[in-house]
Amino acid sequence: MRAIVTGQVGMDKKPYLNAVRDFAGDQGEEIKLFHVGDMMYREAPDIRSGKILDLPLSRLNNLRRAAFKDIISEARDHQNLIVNTHATFRWRHGLFAAFDFDQLTKLAPDLFICLVDNIEVVHARLHHEHEIDATLKDCMVWREEEILATELMAKAVPGSRFYIMSRGRHEETTKTLFRLMCRPDMKTVYPSFPMSHVVDMPDVLAEIDDFRARLAEHFITFDPGDVDEKLLLERAIAAAREGEEFFEHLPHSFGGGKAARPIRARTREVLDIAGDIDGQIYMRDFKLIDQSDMIVSYIPELMGMDGKEIPGLSSGVERELQHAFEHTKDVFVVWKPKKTPSPFITETATKIFPSVDDALEHFEKQGMFGQRNLFGH
Repeated sequence: MRAIVTGQVGMDKKPYLNAVRDFAGDQGEEIKLFHVGDMMYREAPDIRSGKILDLPLSRLNNLRRAAFKDIISEARDHQNLIVNTHATFRWRHGLFAAFDFDQLTKLAPDLFICLVDNIEVVHARLHHEHEIDATLKDCMVWREEEILATELMAKAVPGSRFYIMSRGRHEETTKTLFRLMCRPDMKTVYPSFPMSHVVDMPDVLAEIDDFRARLAEHFITFDPGDVDEKLLLERAIAAAREGEEFFEHLPHSFGGGKAARPIRARTREVLDIAGDIDGQIYMRDFKLIDQSDMIVSYIPELMGMDGKEIPGLSSGVERELQHAFEHTKDVFVVWKPKKTPSPFITETATKIFPSVDDALEHFEKQGMFGQRNLFGH
């Protein structure tokens, strides 16, 4: 499998993709990894580290073409390879492409994957690694441009597939990319579950995390919880209420592990991207559904304001189920509440299960697990 992996500046793709390559090696699979940036620097030893984007566009393009020429030449000797590059750059030259259609056609990748990450984390990395004045809004725009350009790259190569994938929980998403590369027979799944309104319910979060983890044992999952910018926005709104100009934010995967250190965020700057956060969540989650074979939704039982038990069915989950149904995906629902689901659930679901165990048993009987071992041995 040949994959082009893109992502905006500040994604720090190199160590992540090195981890994917090393994980593949542990499973007895070889993935040849090409870092286009490193190859360009080797072509131009006179350029100081971190300064290559300051070159005139003509020289920058020539260096990139030289690197891709070497990749195309070496590609014939490798069954699995990843090319770490960018689809676009927005730098002092403005916005410009970082690829050439003729070379993409010669390389003939099978996969085009655009990596995404929490925007505040990307912003912090970008300012740590480069001398540039970029706002959170700039980073949101760059991400949209990178996603769109990567999708256009995929459309230019017949038979290739395009994916958005979260860098998210590093130890989990390295397995996702490995499976896309080396276990292509595995089914792809979009796990759907309530997020924002259960974030302060630890018992419910534990249920949802168990659901996510068990799906990830058997499927390639594109988990919407691996990017948690809604939490950033909610903390900014809380800071604004308290009149705080800045606030400390510790990014984490939804219900999962935490980042190494907190990020100091400017309240006004986060509030300025509120519409971008909501709009990109809406766009990205639907694209994750579109690139999946099926959706599996977990509906927990919650306690209502009146003390009565109610279904934990958020408007977001309802929209995801409807979108999947309308796009002819298999729709599976794990329904935990005692209350009977409405016709809007029963009439769009392929099958409804009372528990995760029942769902997994059904999937196994239907032969959906493919590679039985988590790591493919």
